[in-house]
Amino acid sequence: MKKLLTCLIFILLAGSKLSAYAGDLDSLKQKLQLTSDSLKGPLYLEIAAQYMHYDTIVNRNLRRYYQMEALNYSMLALHTYSSINDSLGLRSCYNNLSKVYRSQRKYPQAKWFILQSNTISRKKNDLSNIIASLIELSAIKGDIKDYTLAMRDLNEALTIAVKNKDAKNESAVQVGYAGLYRTMKDYDKASLAIKRHEAIDDSIHKAEEDRLALLTKRDSVQIKKRDSIIIKKKVFTSNYKRGSRLSPARHIVSL
Repeated sequence: MKKLLTCLIFILLAGSKLSAYAGDLDSLKQKLQLTSDSLKGPLYLEIAAQYMHYDTIVNRNLRRYYQMEALNYSMLALHTYSSINDSLGLRSCYNNLSKVYRSQRKYPQAKWFILQSNTISRKKNDLSNIIASLIELSAIKGDIKDYTLAMRDLNEALTIAVKNKDAKNESAVQVGYAGLYRTMKDYDKASLAIKRHEAIDDSIHKAEEDRLALLTKRDSVQIKKRDSIIIKKKVFTSNYKRGSRLSPARHIVSL
């Protein structure tokens, strides 16, 4: 009974999400009709992004339909961005296409598109996206059991992250190691990688807490200084007014 209830709740939630996606898709497709061809790239990508939620869909036929539409609109965006030489738009398309093709187990296509994404990031020296594409490339190579090259990609990603003191991406690389080790059925090393990932995340969280505490302390000091100045001004103003009221009386007494 409990399992049946859980299943029903899941179906209802999935249905509500699909309704939201459908509403967004209708709105975006209407905008598409009113937009000139050269400006359709971002809209194509927004529509593709809605279809990229295919991994939340249980029904196989509907999930396959969403995958095909994600590919279709990503390709349309790709052609638009290619015509205006927009490399960042192209990279987003390549990432989408690689993800969908990997989901479909079409690994040569998935690998080719993520390599294009990686190439753009290297040309721009975009370290964060170089690391992200290397992690994805490693996962694809792991899927086809090319473990040596998959490990090499992760090692390069880790070197970049450590060299640039990028703890967030270093943590992401450790998740990549864990996934690869699980694929290799080396669960001990996968567990160690997850522990390293958690330790890095804890240190990031601690550093953020310390930063916020320092900012709070500075704000508190500034508020106290400001309040002190305000109090001094009030005292000075009060004394000045009282002195002004007493001046005529003093003048009369002196007469």
